[in-house]
Amino acid sequence: MNSPRAQMHVEPLRSVFAHGELNEARNRMLRWNHMFDTEAPKPRMRLAREVIQQLLLRAARSSLCVSILLICAIMSAGAQAPLRPVESLLTSPTRQLNRAISMAEHGDTQQALALADTLLETHPDFVPALKLKGMLLEESGHSAEASSVYDRTLELAPNDPGLLFQSAVVHFEVGDKDQAIRLFLRQLKIQPRDGDALFYLAQAYHLNNQNDLALNAIRESVKVAPGNAQAWQKYGELTCNSRDSEAGLRLLLKAWQLDPTLERIDFDIGTAYFNTMDFPKAVEYSAKAASKQPNDLRALTLLASAEVKLSQWQDAQSVFQRIIVIKRDDEDSLLGIGNCELELKEYQNAIDTLQHALQVDPSQMQAHYYLSRAYAGLGRTAEAQHEAELHNKMEQMSFVLPELGSEGDRSIWNQASKLLAEQNEVEALKLFQNDAKGASSTSGESYLFIGSLYLSMGDTNDGLRNLHRALEIEPKIRGAHTYTGMAALQQGDLDAAEKEFEAELANDRNYLPAIAELGEVRYRQQRWVDAADLLLKSRTTIPTLLNMLCDSYFHLGKIQDATLTAEVLAAYARNDPEAMRALADLLSRNGEPALAQRLAQRLPSSPTP
Repeated sequence: MNSPRAQMHVEPLRSVFAHGELNEARNRMLRWNHMFDTEAPKPRMRLAREVIQQLLLRAARSSLCVSILLICAIMSAGAQAPLRPVESLLTSPTRQLNRAISMAEHGDTQQALALADTLLETHPDFVPALKLKGMLLEESGHSAEASSVYDRTLELAPNDPGLLFQSAVVHFEVGDKDQAIRLFLRQLKIQPRDGDALFYLAQAYHLNNQNDLALNAIRESVKVAPGNAQAWQKYGELTCNSRDSEAGLRLLLKAWQLDPTLERIDFDIGTAYFNTMDFPKAVEYSAKAASKQPNDLRALTLLASAEVKLSQWQDAQSVFQRIIVIKRDDEDSLLGIGNCELELKEYQNAIDTLQHALQVDPSQMQAHYYLSRAYAGLGRTAEAQHEAELHNKMEQMSFVLPELGSEGDRSIWNQASKLLAEQNEVEALKLFQNDAKGASSTSGESYLFIGSLYLSMGDTNDGLRNLHRALEIEPKIRGAHTYTGMAALQQGDLDAAEKEFEAELANDRNYLPAIAELGEVRYRQQRWVDAADLLLKSRTTIPTLLNMLCDSYFHLGKIQDATLTAEVLAAYARNDPEAMRALADLLSRNGEPALAQRLAQRLPSSPTP
């Protein structure tokens, strides 16, 4: 047997943060400097604490006028509330702030925070104290509270670029990417050539799935700071993520030339070489990355994947086994080991490994292909044929229908869902219509998204109202008839559902969700031939629909197709007890209790810690 899938391909996963997080030392310096160095000179070399402390010490030694000027300089980060009387500034606030900073410098964060709170009780609009409190909260791990403090401070100093930067970073850290982006953009209107802000902005855009804007931001960052190796590295990563691995590789190599000690640079370069099909180079750089971080699963996975591509089976097997030591029962690694053992003609070992892999995850269709080859290697023809047929059946069913309300960008979907729950449909529509990422290019699609959202929330009337509006605007808009039909099907109106699904298929005869749903209509109408044909053609992996397909085969007397479908169903329903009970009942009613018992035994147990 030969198949284009005989070579296992493990695509290296790309995290949204390609490095997990930025270099901590660099982050720390960037943030402190941005907070108080409002002119943002390059390079920023001193920590904000040092800047403030030096100003305060000089103020203490200077004359009254100089002291006033220095205190004003600290407080004037943008629009600021009127200064308090000179006597107050030179005594209590200044002295308390100085003491709080000194405590923070000596590691007494809680005392420094308490002193800052005391100072703010009597001087609630004292911006330097608010800034200090925000930074102390952030350092203490209270990012959400720090974010609130920065927001309050921005009301007093809305044009302070350092404060805008720090507030944006904290919003970024707590997951509020949209607000982080807005704050970075406000800062960049004041300081358009701030490379650090552009660097963070690029990452915020990337995490928000706005990859074109992320590329633009990081491109501007390297223009501003062409010697910043970390920015070039991020530029390379984002370019690779845009599926231009050749260009991304060149950028990553430039970053390596600027600083070969960059964190994870070897992994990034190895990934780029892998994606450009230069597997020897991918092995070289991933091996470097794995040697520096022996427990790095991504580096090890990349190395093993590249070795598989080069048919270096023994080496790849060894790396996969290293991964299993670190992460027990890793599904992809078990599959990889089974593949290597198969290619090394260790057929029984391959069978044992692959069967274990299927116990961990029964939905791994490739495991059945490898098993068919391993059984054939041992001359066990019947078992080989069964596994090959099961693999082919699973390949036919490899499409997952979208959930109601799942179209578009997930973050936009979540915001719109919240707005609808608050009875704010107009704003939810605007959210889709104004989506800069292109999730909705027409007003018709916006109504489609809102309609599907309403249906997912159980509001059929409002859902149908929006779906009908979408069809009025765009009679051939994709998906609206299918959602309308699904609503009718849920209400038991088979005739209305059938008309909607057929209307969808008249516009696009290959639209799989409509094919699957029409298959359910035919099943309920007991038209077994049509039901089986449509459900198979839909390539569904949804357990309830697979149960209908299996039952249709039993009604047609196609026992082999029914039992193969039952095995596929069991693979995809392994974590769905209700679906497994329904399958066991179906098999028992059709004279297959032994198969029901065998499938139940193959289900995974509780995950291994």
